[in-house]
Amino acid sequence: MASLVKTLAGAAFAAVLAGTAFAQSAQPAAQTARIRGQITAVDGKTLTIRTREGGTASVDLADDARVMALEKASIADVKPGRYIGVTAMPQPDGRQRAIAIHIFTEQQRGVGEGHRPWDLKPDSTMTNAAVDTVLAEGKDGELLTVKYKDGEKTIVVPPDTPVVAYAPGRRDEVKPGAEIIISAATLQPDGRWRAPAINVGRGVTPPM
Repeated sequence: MASLVKTLAGAAFAAVLAGTAFAQSAQPAAQTARIRGQITAVDGKTLTIRTREGGTASVDLADDARVMALEKASIADVKPGRYIGVTAMPQPDGRQRAIAIHIFTEQQRGVGEGHRPWDLKPDSTMTNAAVDTVLAEGKDGELLTVKYKDGEKTIVVPPDTPVVAYAPGRRDEVKPGAEIIISAATLQPDGRWRAPAINVGRGVTPPM
């Protein structure tokens, strides 16, 4: 009889554990998003942002939020060995046609390395990789090859492609009028967003 009681108790405990595991797995994943736009108001750590899509987002910056600035640069700054991000559109010949380039600092090397879909435009992509070669192609612009750990891409860079470079930012640059991009904001139960980091355009609009 004691053995039966132990067996039943063990089964009940296992059922509780299974139910707990199911409940945990059933929890919805936190919703994250990129937020692009202009800061219209700052109230403590809460930002009001007019998004590029025409809406409004309320974002709480983390107390220790990392602030990075984006400064104007040029294709001349894109040299072999530099670690860059390329926002692009896939071409029929397999190449990528750049619509924006951002140059990472050396401390950011390896961030987001690889090639993936991006949400700037329908079907756009993002490739974070090291520049291997830079060739002057002519009227179509520069031709880059970039390499990342799982492959490489050939990038056509039209002459009018915006190029920006990362630099350390300051919290006082997070102010009304600043153009920003937040890469990973998390939606909170109250409908506001929370951000661990923010990128602020320093005289430019973040093009990515």
